[in-house]
Amino acid sequence: MYQPYQVKLDTFEGPLDLLLHLINQYEIDIYDIPVAEITEQYMVYIHTMQQLELNIASEYLVMAATLLAIKSQLLLPNQELDVEEETYEEDPREELMQRLIEYRKYKDAASQLKEKELDANKIYTRPPKAFEEFATKQPTQQQGDVSIYDMIAAMTKVFERKKWNQPLETRVQRSEIPIKQRMKEILQQLKQHNEGVPFEQLFPYPSRSHIVATFVAVLELMKARQIHCVQKQHFDELIIYDMEGK
Repeated sequence: MYQPYQVKLDTFEGPLDLLLHLINQYEIDIYDIPVAEITEQYMVYIHTMQQLELNIASEYLVMAATLLAIKSQLLLPNQELDVEEETYEEDPREELMQRLIEYRKYKDAASQLKEKELDANKIYTRPPKAFEEFATKQPTQQQGDVSIYDMIAAMTKVFERKKWNQPLETRVQRSEIPIKQRMKEILQQLKQHNEGVPFEQLFPYPSRSHIVATFVAVLELMKARQIHCVQKQHFDELIIYDMEGK
């Protein structure tokens, strides 16, 4: 019997992190969240995660249900009350908005502490030494700032363009693709293209096992700092580079 890949990624920080990513990406006012739009985009990410057979934490599904409940509540018509004085109607988005503001505050603080830690790690003392031998060396590639959610968004485009969201293949026998094998193949492909390789070109075969193995292989290579991913602007195509490339 065919057993699908079960992948759990430590890169996911939780549903609030995904919502904050969407708010930043679509330049949405956190104090006036368009629930219908944010719910639609959130569900696209969840659907893509399911297509990739990722082990989604239950808290993501709870947040999906929360968004749908808020959306439904906002769609309900306001009942007219025969009351002269104005009554305060609580915005159903209020609690979610406050949670996001609080989360963003701690996330920014954690980012600042992380930067200070990285700066502190670069400070050390040692006897004077000449560094002429390093002057001609090529600078190493730096890790890109593309997040896991940018990767999932790119996968959504891959599914749409290649129409892999339809039944992909008829399985006659089980075919497994080792992650390490795909990692080696991707590195070889990148070493042949110093100018980088578009993310979509890493998925030449319409096979679900190949798609999942490739996606996880890319994440593992990024985690190991062997490759890095660049996106010039939001919604632009992702370009993958070999970290050792010039």
